[in-house]
Amino acid sequence: MADVYHDSKAVPNEHLEEKGVSHSEQLDLQHNLAAKIRNPLQGIPRAQLMQDVEQFAQHRGLQEHVAILKKGALVAQDPTSSHSIDGEEKLSATELEILDDEIMHKWRMPMRLFLTIFTCSIGAAVQGWDQTGSNGATIFFPAYYGIGGTSTREKILVGLINAGPYIGSAAIGCWLSDPLNNYFGRRGAIFFSAHFCIWPVIGSALCHTWEQQLACRILMGIGMGSKASTVPIYAAENAPASIRGALVMSWQMWTAFGIMLGTAINLAVFKVAGPLNWRLMLGAPFIPAVPLLCLIYLCPESPRWLMKKGRYQEAWKSMLLLRRDQIQVARDIYYISAQLEIEEQLIGQTTYISRCTQLFTIPRVRRATLAAFTVMIAQQMCGINIIAFYSTTIFETAFKHDPDKQFKAIIGSFGFGLVNWLFAFPAFFTIDTFGRRSLLLFTFPQMFWTLLAAGLCTLMGEEGSVGEARTGLVCLFVFLFAAFYSPGEGPVPFTYSAEVFPLSHRETGMGFAVATCLGWAAVLGITFPFLLDRLDTVGAFILYAGFNVVAFIMIFFWVPETMQRTLEELDWVFAVPTRKFAKYQLFVALPWWFKRYLLFQRHATKEPLYQFEKVAMSARKDSIANQQVVHSD
Repeated sequence: MADVYHDSKAVPNEHLEEKGVSHSEQLDLQHNLAAKIRNPLQGIPRAQLMQDVEQFAQHRGLQEHVAILKKGALVAQDPTSSHSIDGEEKLSATELEILDDEIMHKWRMPMRLFLTIFTCSIGAAVQGWDQTGSNGATIFFPAYYGIGGTSTREKILVGLINAGPYIGSAAIGCWLSDPLNNYFGRRGAIFFSAHFCIWPVIGSALCHTWEQQLACRILMGIGMGSKASTVPIYAAENAPASIRGALVMSWQMWTAFGIMLGTAINLAVFKVAGPLNWRLMLGAPFIPAVPLLCLIYLCPESPRWLMKKGRYQEAWKSMLLLRRDQIQVARDIYYISAQLEIEEQLIGQTTYISRCTQLFTIPRVRRATLAAFTVMIAQQMCGINIIAFYSTTIFETAFKHDPDKQFKAIIGSFGFGLVNWLFAFPAFFTIDTFGRRSLLLFTFPQMFWTLLAAGLCTLMGEEGSVGEARTGLVCLFVFLFAAFYSPGEGPVPFTYSAEVFPLSHRETGMGFAVATCLGWAAVLGITFPFLLDRLDTVGAFILYAGFNVVAFIMIFFWVPETMQRTLEELDWVFAVPTRKFAKYQLFVALPWWFKRYLLFQRHATKEPLYQFEKVAMSARKDSIANQQVVHSD
């Protein structure tokens, strides 16, 4: 760390200063004690900015776009003053309307952007379906493979098979995402992963020994890990800031859809004569991976990735497919370029190994790593995956005195999958309105009490009407738990982790975050059969209810809000020291919340943590509103 940081300080500052950002200000990106979010173009005189744009266009082969680039640079420098730009760079009425629509009608986007998100959604559905194939098959294949007994060895083997995809993801797939992205791009990495979501899945339906099944599921995990580490980044980099959260959260919504589809297929083939039924459950998830394989190269490559590789002409063409007008393209291309130069000066040229090391050594990156780690491990701590992996087993245990317990358990799993998917839809409208952090802090307490209630209900009697009430209440609270999970901890972790890292460390950081999530999913998959055996359903549910409390505390102190900040502005958010952020939450935010919502003091005020320097979306809205008033007058 000392060498890296020293090198960043040793870089000559003339180039940074010509961008209007002094060397000392860039060092503050590591320790942003003032909590300022600074536009890297702020403060550059207009004449100097126009000269910089001309040099930029010449150097990057964009000479034919120099006129629109000048307009875009002025808009990027001060988004609130687009209506007041005069001279040769004055924006046309059409350009002003396009920029205003970004705020007032933010869902007016090009069809190619929606195709990109649709393709990413298919990748998410593959992820969810892969998770639930073994959910229903678990009650069948252990007996076929001769590992269906109660010995410790047999329980470990069943747990290993169920955890196989997560072992493959955490150990191999997630860490392959960086080199795959580096050499083949976002689309190439997704294309690679799609193959591993087809052939090993088909193979798992044809296995005759548990060793073969374990090998196929580990290979499937390579595809799951590299895909989960790339698709959210790809979506985040292609989406505009105003709707980035909603578009990237489609990963979780369609993962939930895949889980629901998987449980529906499990239910549909349940009564097919065995062993064909469980083979169909394990093999069916290859179906959505086929259109993923076919569609990914019809989508534009990430402009940010192309710019990172110095391919600016291709980045322009790609961005033009993802935005409605060239003014947006020029603004985004120039703004991203300015931030990339800052990141390069700070971090310098890196290797894969050094990027992995810098996740924990460079302060700005380390804070993003901590936040991403927190939201990812919280997904395992909340208890959702003990139900996603083992809902059939859990419901079978809850219905253990019912003669048709297996079929009812499959129905219960389908109900869980359906609720999980349907309640993901509200996040489309809340994730960019209430924010990532707020959704987490609201939903974790709800998951705590619903999981606790579900566990306590299993203590009720098992006979007669009491037994029926017991079954109904367990299902009710499990479904309520899923309903609170889906708009909060469901979509936030992958959305959040895809946006918090600087571009230089985005693949490596996302790989680490997903490895955290899926690695702990593997641990959970292996250990939960033992927990269920030792603690019974009530003990397991109460244990994970307690984990929800721990996760809530971690999120409160370690996870900053990222809502409606550009990916580049987040550099300044994560430059605020963790200690300063935690102190603010404990001594400013928490007392304000207590006064406002418990004591009902309407006029309670809260000093903001960040000092936004003309980048707040609200300022943009005010500017548009003022322009509308002027025109009406």
